[in-house]
Amino acid sequence: MPSELEAINRDFATNPQGLVEWALAQGAQPICTTNFRPFEAVILHMVTQVRPDIPIVWMDSGYNTEATYQFADEVIKQLNLNLVSFIPRRTRAHREALEGPMPGIDDPRHAAFTQEVKIEPFERALHEMQPDVWFTALRAEDTPERAKMQAVSRNSDGLLKVAPLLQWSAKDMYQYLQAHNLPNNFDYFDPTKVEEKRECGLHLQH
Repeated sequence: MPSELEAINRDFATNPQGLVEWALAQGAQPICTTNFRPFEAVILHMVTQVRPDIPIVWMDSGYNTEATYQFADEVIKQLNLNLVSFIPRRTRAHREALEGPMPGIDDPRHAAFTQEVKIEPFERALHEMQPDVWFTALRAEDTPERAKMQAVSRNSDGLLKVAPLLQWSAKDMYQYLQAHNLPNNFDYFDPTKVEEKRECGLHLQH
């Protein structure tokens, strides 16, 4: 299997649309995760062009900006997304009433916060939906850790993880948005990462 994935990574290195088509033929229950961050409409458009009804899974932490919620609504309507939202077991208001505002990344409580608002909802999504193919908009230029990743990999549970845009630059993403008349969102904040080049842990664990 590793040699097969190596060949796939090589053959589709510069063909993300081809990789999407290949990956969708590999399983019966694909999903595409999104957080509606900048350029996210690219992966959403790319996968729904091939599989219009693919479940689009959003772990909505409750800490998104107003612009992100507005952008999400716009993209959902424009692409007619089959959106499936997973939210923390406690609302933001409930959590903050008991524990106060979001802890900073230097606060020892931040790991538990990340687990509650992002990791646990994602793991619940995997458990409930049982996907066999997972599309993500990871890009190598996002963080040093992602620069070491492969576009196609398989985790210990057999889930095929596919990042078609791994080698695309911001310019590539922008040009795709322009070519397909897609909206964008730059007023984005991830409370589990805080810093742009910092990992929240989800993609390191899964």
